[in-house]
Amino acid sequence: MFYHLTRSRAEETARLLLSRALAREWRVMLRGTDRLRLEALDLALWREPEDGFLPHGLEGGPHDAVQPVLLGLGAIGNAAQALMLIDGAAVSPEEARPLERVWVLFDGLDEVQLQRARGQWKELTGAGLAAQYWSEDSGRWEMKAETGSA
Repeated sequence: MFYHLTRSRAEETARLLLSRALAREWRVMLRGTDRLRLEALDLALWREPEDGFLPHGLEGGPHDAVQPVLLGLGAIGNAAQALMLIDGAAVSPEEARPLERVWVLFDGLDEVQLQRARGQWKELTGAGLAAQYWSEDSGRWEMKAETGSA
């Protein structure tokens, strides 16, 4: 599922999607490309919102394997059923195929991320994986394209 961010921050969309994944009792690996960015996300997930709690950990701790949500740069380290990608992080069709869900969150105002997401769409759908493209241009999330049976 590709999420084209134009109004929301990645942190806001990630929190929403991660909450839904945890409600399904899925473990999630959230993969980024920059350790400092993941550390900032880690802090944001602990602090916001004040009335919520999203159980998670930052890769490199003693309990990586049992984290409901693991934030990291590398391979899935928590037996996750779902993978969330931010900031242009990569996934191969082989890695994506056995997962329940893969989310690609990308900043539509960042040309590098936009081009990276287009390349990922072509690679994943070209390998026969089903995909959905969601946009928030209208002010709410709307599915704009779908391939296969996502």
